[in-house]
Amino acid sequence: MAIYLLFAGVYGQVDVPRKTTAITYPLEETVFVQFRGTTRFPRMKGEAKVKRTARNGTQIELSVSKMPRPFELGRGYATYVLWAISPDGQVDNLGEIKRRGFFEFDSKISVTTPLQTFALIITAEPHFLVRRPSQEIMLENLNPYTISGKTISTMPAIQYFGNSSDYFRDSRTPEIAEIDYSKTPSTILQAKQAIALAKFSGAERDAAEELQEAVTLLATAEEQWKAGRKEEEVDITARRAISVAVKAESTAIVRRQAREKRNEQARNDAEIRQAENKYQEALAQIEELKTQLNNEIRARELSERDVANSVNQIRDLRAENARLREENTRLKIEAENARKRLDDVEKEKQAAIEEKEREAKAAQLKANASELIQALRKFGTVEENTRGIVLTLAETYWSNPRTVAFAPAAVNRVAELGALLSKYPDFRVQIEAHTDAQGDPQTLENLTQARAEMLAERLFANGVTGGRLAAKGMGATLPVAPNTTLANRAKNRRIQLILTPNI
Repeated sequence: MAIYLLFAGVYGQVDVPRKTTAITYPLEETVFVQFRGTTRFPRMKGEAKVKRTARNGTQIELSVSKMPRPFELGRGYATYVLWAISPDGQVDNLGEIKRRGFFEFDSKISVTTPLQTFALIITAEPHFLVRRPSQEIMLENLNPYTISGKTISTMPAIQYFGNSSDYFRDSRTPEIAEIDYSKTPSTILQAKQAIALAKFSGAERDAAEELQEAVTLLATAEEQWKAGRKEEEVDITARRAISVAVKAESTAIVRRQAREKRNEQARNDAEIRQAENKYQEALAQIEELKTQLNNEIRARELSERDVANSVNQIRDLRAENARLREENTRLKIEAENARKRLDDVEKEKQAAIEEKEREAKAAQLKANASELIQALRKFGTVEENTRGIVLTLAETYWSNPRTVAFAPAAVNRVAELGALLSKYPDFRVQIEAHTDAQGDPQTLENLTQARAEMLAERLFANGVTGGRLAAKGMGATLPVAPNTTLANRAKNRRIQLILTPNI
């Protein structure tokens, strides 16, 4: 895959690679996708309902909440954009997520894309017509789920490009104040950023006419707004200003590249002329070297007579050198044996230290285990056996017996459980999900696997590191009671967390 990087001090936009998870949406299947906010704004939430049809492509209905004001992320950010990213790195600007209110706001967007396999992210941007997502990622999709429990195919890592232009740190970038954001229409703020981006890419020199048109349209939009004209009329003019500014930016880049190509050709022609001159100089040097060679041949003949007298001396010196090598080899062997004996002593000392550390860690883990068992009892049934500490969660943690969605009352309990387990990093957590035998075995196995993975994701989100977690769906293969009564089947629908010390 080609990665195109632009010079940060010249171009308005620069691309760097990023990765996220892509989802393959099956035909005529409604898929729900949760979105995770960044650590900087953890209150943000999002959920999308996605359905791919043969006639209309992939339809996306997205709702977001707790979105911060874009300018809080830094200079240059004026709005939010939803992106679809395909596995080959193609990015598709699906549309602007318009603000609702002046502080944290909720919003919705309904769009369509022809793609089948893609990831969804939301980024903060200077304006709605940007071609690449910025590095300010606000939300990105998690793994999907369906009401039917059908497994949806995903690609764990696809590459896309994030815009890391110096524009977002440059002093020429317009900085949006809180009063501007609360009182000025969003499209006017975006138009200012689009014009600044065009200037940043060199439009004042290489696309002056297009840039001036955008500046004039922005001034017209501001006059319309101050005169109290209709919001739709102001919005149309400001969006035209954004479109013309984007054209000025693109034109400036194309023209600058053409000029640089012409300059490169001129440099190549000069280098060719310089190479021809050097060739003539080289021919003259060759003639001079031939003369020097003849002189050296005559000098060598004189030297050969001296060499013959030195041969005997060299033979004696070689014999002495051989004796010294043998002596040196013997000394090296003695030194190596001494070093090995010293290494053996050091290894024994290190082994003793490590054994003491293991014993101390084992004692601490035993003390922590008793404390952990008491703390776990509030979440379910706890026992200690040969496998370790076993916490059994009842089926009431799920919305119903055949869903992977947590019951509303269980969400906070799972978060609290994750926070507790994060305080005991020396215990590995094996998650095993079980259910009753009512249904197709493969479907039951898929259900329990999805439940185990969902619980693992929630524990990870609440501080349990991924290296400690393992998730396994057991289906109905290990019942604790015969599946002959409702009560017994309820007992079999459980999740067990097996905690083992990491010694």
